[in-house]
Amino acid sequence: MAGHSHWSTIKHKKARQDAKRGKSFSKLAKAIIIAAKHGGGDPDMNLKLRYAIDKAKSGGMPKDNIERAVKRGSGETTGEDLDELVYEAFGPGGVAIVIESITDNRNRTTPEVKKILEMRGGNLAAQGATTHLFEKKGVIAVAKDAIGEEELMEIVLEAGADDVETSDDGFQVTTTPSAFDEVCKALEAKKLSLEVAEVMSVPLASVTLEKEKDLDKVREIVALLEEHDDVENVWVNFDDPESDSESEG
Repeated sequence: MAGHSHWSTIKHKKARQDAKRGKSFSKLAKAIIIAAKHGGGDPDMNLKLRYAIDKAKSGGMPKDNIERAVKRGSGETTGEDLDELVYEAFGPGGVAIVIESITDNRNRTTPEVKKILEMRGGNLAAQGATTHLFEKKGVIAVAKDAIGEEELMEIVLEAGADDVETSDDGFQVTTTPSAFDEVCKALEAKKLSLEVAEVMSVPLASVTLEKEKDLDKVREIVALLEEHDDVENVWVNFDDPESDSESEG
């Protein structure tokens, strides 16, 4: 399926993003609030909330902060309204960019995102301009030494997964967004640790940037967007040889 050849890049990107999340309690709290708002405040019944809490814990967020974020999201306490916004953009070399954000002030976030793009040769695009170049997929990574491939395939396919891919990094399970929760639950019932478990925007095809200056500008755009407090995820459809070489090393 589309996106398999880019697994090492996706995994490297997720590790980088998660490390940055650990430095921003506000970003971690927003993810918890939104998850609780849409799926309720019980992490046993809301898988998205459970993973948001797990990321917050791994990022060093204090327990009290996590509990406050859950209560705010589930409506037990009040706070500023948060909006989920998706920006679509193009970068140098025609790279497609999808930016997922959570903000309490879109009048602040939008011009800041626009400035990051335009200062480095990118631009915001109309709704629908780039999202059609990506496909929402549940992506789950399991360590290679945790389980045999045949047993893993039996578990996940029975739970509704689309495919299992084997690489040097381990096993990559892909699902539709609707089957994602059931597949995660089936794996966790077997006491398996999930290295990555998230619904991602996987590019249907990737652009190769020939010019080094375009590569540098796109990398800078991605890095600055990921550092922005209101930005949760940045998805791009280009092959980064730097990410591939780092993930192989």
